[in-house]
Amino acid sequence: MTSKILLENLKIYAYHGVLPEETLTGTYYLLDVELHADLWKASATDDLADTVNYAEINSVIHEEMKIPSKLLEHVTARIINRLQDEFNQLTYIRIKLTKTNPPMQGEMDGVSVELAKSFR
Repeated sequence: MTSKILLENLKIYAYHGVLPEETLTGTYYLLDVELHADLWKASATDDLADTVNYAEINSVIHEEMKIPSKLLEHVTARIINRLQDEFNQLTYIRIKLTKTNPPMQGEMDGVSVELAKSFR
């Protein structure tokens, strides 16, 4: 049985990109994060120690987004790997990272990269 924690439309201002101006001016990024873990014990005990603290997940994401990367793939993988290292209850992580206002022709809401990883 799959239990999920979802962080949806997490909006963070950061400085990622290949072009020099992207690392100077920055833009907003949106993250959709899906985490799988067994949440049934916490549902019975009502104890934070029996679940994954999503406030701590949020902090890790913010810390990693502060580190400039050229590629969205790189920052997304870095976040996934750190979450895997720090939260051993997780069995699956999926992150969609969207750069709003990318420096490209045409109108769009953004450009996204999505990576997923299963463990165990």
